[in-house]
Amino acid sequence: MKKEILLSYFPKMTSKRYQTLIAVFDNLDNAWLATSNDLQKIGWEEKLALEFIDWKNKVDAEKIAKILEHEKITCLIKDDPDYPKLLKEIYDPPFCLFVRGVLKNDGYNLAVVGTRKFSPYGRQITEELVEPLASQGITIISGLALGIDGFAHETTLKAGGKTVAVLGSGINRAHIFPREHVRLADKIVEAGGAVISEYPPGTIPTRYTFPRRNRIIAGMSLGTLVIEAPEESGALITSQCALDNNREVFAVPQNITSENSAGPNNLIKNGAKLITSANDILESLNLEEIKKFISNKQILPDSPIEEKILSCLSKEPQHVDQIIKSTNLDSPIINATLTLMEMKGKVRNVGSMQYVLGK
Repeated sequence: MKKEILLSYFPKMTSKRYQTLIAVFDNLDNAWLATSNDLQKIGWEEKLALEFIDWKNKVDAEKIAKILEHEKITCLIKDDPDYPKLLKEIYDPPFCLFVRGVLKNDGYNLAVVGTRKFSPYGRQITEELVEPLASQGITIISGLALGIDGFAHETTLKAGGKTVAVLGSGINRAHIFPREHVRLADKIVEAGGAVISEYPPGTIPTRYTFPRRNRIIAGMSLGTLVIEAPEESGALITSQCALDNNREVFAVPQNITSENSAGPNNLIKNGAKLITSANDILESLNLEEIKKFISNKQILPDSPIEEKILSCLSKEPQHVDQIIKSTNLDSPIINATLTLMEMKGKVRNVGSMQYVLGK
């Protein structure tokens, strides 16, 4: 087993300590033979050095290998061809990534993040922006959290796209966090995407692991899109990570009376690109071919009734009662047709029987 994989199981191993070991001992095989005194000479405190030696003498590589095989988890180190190229460019990339699913370097990545305490507007905008991007090959990177992150993953799957969830916990099923998204994690893997983490199986998330995982979300991506976020939000940590590594930051403008407006609006004030459509992102990332396809996308009616309904809908939510009034059609007909149109992806119910165009 590669020493990088084993080292990732030492609870106090960091990217900085890993880099120091490589720099001083030339390779991990030599570092593995280091004594406590050797480690103290390179700056490790005596307690840490002794703790590492004790851990190293007890670690069971065979047991680790069996767990990884049972959970269908692979490990990528920085020299592996499938290790994310963009992630290698940040100042402290993980020395080991645990992967469940397929992680490839054959597409363009966009991070989509936001608050757990979302509004109906936030959900609607997430779906409207992510669907056309995901359907044309943009890989959506997010953190599997409740709220905006979850909607970004789900919308990508519905669009037939690929998405990657980056966790601040172990990626074995028993430690997926939040627990409400265990099935979503499975769906991501089944659809050809991946669930990844720098933390080994069995790791329980803490208030320190989430900020660390945010640098991976941003680091894997050409840009980071912030949908909704209050002033104290992990989404803003992700956007700062993007800025620190010279990546694009995008933000959706918000109603200034909303609790979730502070994050995106302040980002825009400070130079983030204001986003009102998927095309805005594609233009900023110079993805013109994908942009042309999205611009040409239309919603075509399959019947005169659908045509009437589409004529009175927009991106602004409209209650079903208003649709009935505007079309002058009977309620049962409208309700039945809206249900079929929602199944076709032509309209979306954004809550409380409020409908918007689906694309």
